Amino acid sequence: MKPGIHPAYGPVVFRDTASGTAFLTRSTMTSDRTVVWEDGNTYPLVDVETSSASHPFYTGTARVLDTAGRVERFERRYGGRR
Repeated sequence: MKPGIHPAYGPVVFRDTASGTAFLTRSTMTSDRTVVWEDGNTYPLVDVETSSASHPFYTGTARVLDTAGRVERFERRYGGRR
């Protein structure tokens, strides 16, 4: 890698604003806000709207769509027209 052209890659705390959970990971994102983590160190804090803690796919609250009913409704509306 060429020196001086890549952003700094370091530990960052991401906090999910929907569920309030936070997790420590590494990223190139930066922030002016900081938080003291469980280990006593201070890390940059980045708020995100959705993470695996609040996304319906990961939490198991996703709704299953009735695609057969949608197709039948479409056929009723537009199937007879040619």
